Amino acid sequence: MKNTVLITGASSGIGRATAEYFAEQGWNVAATMRNPEKETELTRFSNLKCYRLDVTDTASIGKAIQDVIDDFGALDVVVNNAGYGADGVFEAMDDEFIRRQFDTNVFGLMRVTRAVIPYFRQRRKGTVIQVASMGGRLAFPLYSIYHGSKWAVEGFTEALQYELAPFGIRLRIIEPGAIKTDFYGGGRQFVKPENTSDYDEFVAKCEKLSMETGAKGESPEKVARGIFKAATDKSRRLRYPVGAPAPMLLRLRKMIPDSWWFAVVRNSYRIS
Repeated sequence: MKNTVLITGASSGIGRATAEYFAEQGWNVAATMRNPEKETELTRFSNLKCYRLDVTDTASIGKAIQDVIDDFGALDVVVNNAGYGADGVFEAMDDEFIRRQFDTNVFGLMRVTRAVIPYFRQRRKGTVIQVASMGGRLAFPLYSIYHGSKWAVEGFTEALQYELAPFGIRLRIIEPGAIKTDFYGGGRQFVKPENTSDYDEFVAKCEKLSMETGAKGESPEKVARGIFKAATDKSRRLRYPVGAPAPMLLRLRKMIPDSWWFAVVRNSYRIS
């Protein structure tokens, strides 16, 4: 029987690339998204089906998981990819802005993980792959809320692995670097204060480097290959940095003290 993978946020970017890559490798693919009726390209794969799943809607999560199991006969891997980037000046972020970021990036990921655990526990096997970011272990200017969400994913997953290991459930964390997706474009949500210009110079400097980095980013397909590697790896490895500059920066961060790292970031952004 073919292995089956469920991927959240498969309508674009890393999620879409991952759905295509797994389908090309012969897996059964459940590509989930909020509006599957609008999808026209992924349906070219005979081994891929689209399902409605909104990570902020608990009922849709349970229904999608059960529908996938009914349609394919089993579920082997879940890829928690759904998420987006919120950035800007923290002073300008209201509670609703912050809540939306965490509801998708953290609580949505937790909902999907929690929903699939009973099935995997009963089968005594299964893999949950969390798409975090190199920003789950590093931090850069203007991304305080986004980093907060990804650091939460890292800590949550590292702790959860211990309680799920006795049931044969593997957890993986994917840590992409700069990837060419809507993270730097239409999917981005940015805010800055409207009642002061005090941040303008700082924002301009940080925005410049951030957008330049995004423009030079690697393709989502590279992350898709990293996710497939994590899905098929039989070891106990937890973290998989993928895409420049993630592997290099994460190694550097572990090697040098805080003061040196902060100096590296400040010099890169040309901020004081």
